[in-house]
Amino acid sequence: MGSGYHSPRRAVAAAATRAAILTNARALFLEHGYAAVTVGDIAKAARVAVPTVYASAGGKSGILSALLQPAVEDSSVGETLAAVAAADDPRRVVDLAAEGTRRDHERHWETLYGLLRHAPGEAAAREVIDAGIGSYLDALAAVADRLAALGGLAPGIDRAEALDLLWFHLGQPAWFTLVGDRGWTFDRAQSWLAAAARRALLTDPDGVRTRP
Repeated sequence: MGSGYHSPRRAVAAAATRAAILTNARALFLEHGYAAVTVGDIAKAARVAVPTVYASAGGKSGILSALLQPAVEDSSVGETLAAVAAADDPRRVVDLAAEGTRRDHERHWETLYGLLRHAPGEAAAREVIDAGIGSYLDALAAVADRLAALGGLAPGIDRAEALDLLWFHLGQPAWFTLVGDRGWTFDRAQSWLAAAARRALLTDPDGVRTRP
């Protein structure tokens, strides 16, 4: 057989091995915390050798990245940004951002809150988390840009401050605090965070001013 031959059966087995590693690692991380789990623990739970964990999933940081990837790449992000780009009312832009960030967190809540509420301190894990936060901030920056383009930002608030305020009101810590730590429902959190963000960001947060 030539070097270009790929066995479908081998590919299926490799995918099954990777899935077992990720599933068992996720369960261990959620139960014991990321820092307390070793690659050996994951290998034992998945019934594979330690080198197989590294070859299949890249070690703990690679596993963490794979577990967070569905949230980072969730379709709600692109759908929300498309709706934001089409919206012509700043209040609607903020409401769409609140709805979109809520949807992403709600879909992946157990993984996001379970793995990230106590952020791992290991350097490799921090790089993974920082990359995810960077993607989150990029999405919020598009929201800030749309608000600026519509002339909806309150006097004295520039794009940079708008991004800071969006992160404060709609970033991961806001959802973790209200829903995870304080037990709010997602409906209640979305409603409150959207209203608070509108008041903090917009020149006309309640839509009471008439347009010329």
